[in-house]
Amino acid sequence: MATSADVARLAGVSQSTVSYVMSGTRSISAETRARVEAAMRQLDYHPNAGARALAGRRTNVVGLVVRFAANTDVAALLPFIETISSFCRERDYDVVLVTEDEGPAGLERLAGRAIVDGIVLMDIRRDDDRVPAAHSVQVPVVLIGVPDDPRDLDCVDVDVEAAGRLAVRELAEAGHRRITLIGESPVVRADQFGFVAQFAESVESAAADAGIAVSTYQPDAEGWAGFTRFESQAAELAAVRAGVIARTPQAIDMTLQILQAAGVTPGKDVSLVGVCTDSTAEAFRIPVTNISPEPREVSRLAMESLFARLDGRPAERGVQLVSPRLTRRRTTAPPR
Repeated sequence: MATSADVARLAGVSQSTVSYVMSGTRSISAETRARVEAAMRQLDYHPNAGARALAGRRTNVVGLVVRFAANTDVAALLPFIETISSFCRERDYDVVLVTEDEGPAGLERLAGRAIVDGIVLMDIRRDDDRVPAAHSVQVPVVLIGVPDDPRDLDCVDVDVEAAGRLAVRELAEAGHRRITLIGESPVVRADQFGFVAQFAESVESAAADAGIAVSTYQPDAEGWAGFTRFESQAAELAAVRAGVIARTPQAIDMTLQILQAAGVTPGKDVSLVGVCTDSTAEAFRIPVTNISPEPREVSRLAMESLFARLDGRPAERGVQLVSPRLTRRRTTAPPR
């Protein structure tokens, strides 16, 4: 049985171009389309998903591929799921939730069996082995996150480099000359998510420009066990009047509890800036100065891109970055 790779070779085009001709998700020249269609006829190539797309029939289902692990912050994930589900519901689409455990095979299964009309792929790593599959499947795919090589895929994310600069600027304006960045757990570091490295690099670069010293506390275990050494450093942070940056709600919560247990008052003795949604920042015992990753706006733009592809409308191509937003609350100390 002929494959799309056979069609591509006969037509003298890439395999992804064959996919785009069948799905109609990208603009293809009339000459190229004619060559591909002629090759398909010559090879009698009629895959299930291709036949469905050419016939104009749809499943009215979007696949959402997310990461669920022991350390997944489900609360942080919910705004994405809620926004994507609401967007689809308004357009009479359903959402099927798929875990990332299957890797590239999961994407190929979703697309190849005509299960979904489009796919939203989350939790993107710097060198993500799902990206080549996302580039070649026969349905449009939008990434929430930016890999090192996006391969011309539509990518949407918060501007994490701008978020790092915002955090440093807030602490610099509060008069801090030292910053401690709370690093990631060993499991997250091993996953090599692009946004983690980009945020840390941005903090270090912005601090260097401002003449501020930065140290990173790297947890050596998951959960509370990874913060044992940080407990002994809390009093020292107050002594040097340091600023602290925590990138996740869990890290913010543990940092707050450790500081308060050591008699260190956030917003007085030290400053703390966290990366989390506004609702999460306001829910802590002490409302936290936060940089919002804008999950709902990121999700909305991702869905607009996906449905533009599905409808054959012009759409913003490549990488779209949403500006983060800082809200000052009680954990920013007044300048001295």
